[in-house]
Amino acid sequence: MSKEETSLQFIDKIASDNLYPNLLEQLNKDFRFLGIPDEIESTVKANELQNRLITIIYNLINRNFADYLNLLYRIDISESEIKKMDGSDIEKLAVQVSTLILKRECQKVWLRNKL
Repeated sequence: MSKEETSLQFIDKIASDNLYPNLLEQLNKDFRFLGIPDEIESTVKANELQNRLITIIYNLINRNFADYLNLLYRIDISESEIKKMDGSDIEKLAVQVSTLILKRECQKVWLRNKL
């Protein structure tokens, strides 16, 4: 199973529990908290979400690395997971990081709903 498939499975689970709007809200809340001007529109379909997030992450890495690092910290992405990645290919890195972000944000939304 690829990392992309895993993130799509998390999104599908969130969508099946009717928590997809909460996921978008959580992502946007974290962006706003850090002053990142990008926003994920509420009309973004589940199958388009990762591509939208990849674009945002790619742009952050290239244009504002400090905000990228702060976002990883804010979302609580494991530093050890990031260190395992090959940073020489920024496009590949953006895909891998977006997968980690989606998985973590889905966990937060799902747990918050279950508690």
